[in-house]
Amino acid sequence: MQQKITGEVKISPATLNITQKIKNVSAFEEKVGEFSVKSVTELSEIILGGGIGLEASDLHLEPEEGQAKIRVRIDGLLQDVTMIDRKTYESFLSRIKLISGIKLNITDRPQDGRFSISMEPATKIGGGPITEASPHLPPRLASRGSVIEVRVSTLPAEHGETIVLRILNPKALVEIEALGLRRDLLETFEKEIKKPNGMIIVTGPTGSGKTTTLYAFLKKVHKPEIKIITIEDPIEYHLEGISQTQADPKKGYDFASGLKSIMRQDPDVILVGEIRDLETAEIALQAALTGHLVFTTLHTNDAAGTVARLTSLGAKPSNIGPAINMAIAQRLVRKICKKCGGLEKAPASVLEKIKRGSRGIPPEIKISKIVPGLKVPQAKGCKNCNFTGYQGRTGVFEAFLVDEEMEKFILQNPSIAALRKEATKRGMITMQQDGLIKVLNGITTVEEVERITGPIE
Repeated sequence: MQQKITGEVKISPATLNITQKIKNVSAFEEKVGEFSVKSVTELSEIILGGGIGLEASDLHLEPEEGQAKIRVRIDGLLQDVTMIDRKTYESFLSRIKLISGIKLNITDRPQDGRFSISMEPATKIGGGPITEASPHLPPRLASRGSVIEVRVSTLPAEHGETIVLRILNPKALVEIEALGLRRDLLETFEKEIKKPNGMIIVTGPTGSGKTTTLYAFLKKVHKPEIKIITIEDPIEYHLEGISQTQADPKKGYDFASGLKSIMRQDPDVILVGEIRDLETAEIALQAALTGHLVFTTLHTNDAAGTVARLTSLGAKPSNIGPAINMAIAQRLVRKICKKCGGLEKAPASVLEKIKRGSRGIPPEIKISKIVPGLKVPQAKGCKNCNFTGYQGRTGVFEAFLVDEEMEKFILQNPSIAALRKEATKRGMITMQQDGLIKVLNGITTVEEVERITGPIE
C-alpha cells in the first residue's frame, strides 16, 4: 500500500551544471531571478535543484499581493530567497499541482500530493559524465543520478494558494553512528536495539529528527534472517529489503488496523510511525510483550512525558512498564560553521550558565573543566553558511531505560516531574546537558542549545 509517485521532474545535466554554482541563498536568489523570465519548466528545475543543492528540507512559496515569496528551510530555520511575479508563480503552482496529482480546479481547500525528482548525471565541458569525485560537482549534489521524492502541500490563503515542498533526500538517512550520540549513549542504543522484544519510543515535536533515528535503528538491525515491517504515514524514505506499508485512513487502513494485519505477517521487528490513539497503543504494547521488537514515536516534550502520554491515551501502567525497553527524546541543534566559526573565551555570564546546566552530569561522563578562560564556540557568519554562523545539524538526546526498579516506579502512575526526577537520579543526562556537552566539545554554541531546549536555569 505504498503511496503512488504521480509524476517526475527531470533535472537536466545543463541545469545541474548551473545549480552546482548555488552554494548560498544569495546565489539561489540570483539564479531564480535569471530563470523567472524563462519557461516554467526551466524555473522549476532551478528552484528544485537549488533547494537540493542547499540541502534545504523544505521550499515555501507564499503568494502576496501582486507577487509571491520564495523561502527555504535550512538547518531548521526559514530564510527568504526572493520574490517572483504572480503570473510566474501561478504557472509554477499549476505545474507542481499537475505532476503531484493535485486537482488543478480546486483552490479553496488544502490538498496533498507527491512527486519525484530525477537528477541526471552532469557533464563536463567537452563531454563525459562528471564523477562524484570531480571538482565540477560539489559534495552537496552527491545525490545526482538518484531519485529524490518531494511531498507537496497546498493551502488556501488570503492572496491565493501557498505551497510547501518537503524534500525527502535519501542523503538524510544516516547510520546510527552519525546521529550525534555520545559514546555511552551509542553503546546503550546499540545494546537495546539488539534485544528480541520490547518497545523503543522516540519522542519529540515535528522536525526533531525522530524518523531519521528510527530509520538508523532499522538499518542497524536489518539482516536477511529477520523480517521487518513498517506502517507509516507517509512513507518518507524507501529502505531496501524492508516491507513498508502506508496508512490510508480514508480506505480503513489506519495505524491500528494496519498493525493488526502486520501481526499476522509474523514479523520480528515492527516500526509504527506514530502512536496516536488507544487502540494503536494497546496493540503496539501487546506486540512488544509477545516477542516483537517495536520501534515507534510519540509527540511529547521530553522522555519523561512518554508514560504520561500513553496513560492519557488510556493505556494501563501495568502494560506500559513491562513493554517499554527505552524512552528517548531528541531535538536538533545547528553545528558551528567550520569555515568561519571558532573558539573564544567564554564571558562570565556564559561560563555561569554552563556551570549551572552541567550540574548533575555523572562523573563517568568526561567533560572539560569549567574554569575561567574556558573557550567555547562562537558563531560568526560567512557566505558558506549563509551568514548564519552555523551549517548542518546534530542531535541532542535524553533517554532512560526501563529496568525492574523503573517498572515498579511506573506502576505507581507517577507525574512527569516525578518520573523525570527518578530518571535523572538514575543517571539520565537531559537534552540540555547533552547540548552543553556538545558546546564543551566545540560542536555548537550555548545560544543554540538555549534556543532549542529553553533557558538554562
